[in-house]
Amino acid sequence: MESNRFAKRLRRDATLAEQKLWQHLRNRRLARVKFRRQMPIGPYVVDFISLEQGLIIEVDGSQHGTLANQMHDEARTAYLNQQGFRVIRVWNNDVLGRLNSVLDFILFSLRQSD
Repeated sequence: MESNRFAKRLRRDATLAEQKLWQHLRNRRLARVKFRRQMPIGPYVVDFISLEQGLIIEVDGSQHGTLANQMHDEARTAYLNQQGFRVIRVWNNDVLGRLNSVLDFILFSLRQSD
């Protein structure tokens, strides 16, 4: 249950980029695909997930650029892949400055599962 409380806090304290992207993902607004946000999966909480498509979207800030965090992200992605999910990553500043390109990338990724 600890991960559920953590996920709830992450939803409440979403970054500006997460809030902006969520406005385009919620209520099946993007390609009529249902997304959830800040959902626990095993030891992790993923930013956005479409269970029906098996797609996870992670929105990363500059802290993900360090070698230690890159290694952690790789281990996290490997775990999520083993659970049957595909993981894509987008940068905060791309969501904030190039949202249409990010949405196009997500749509492309959704089509890859068809």
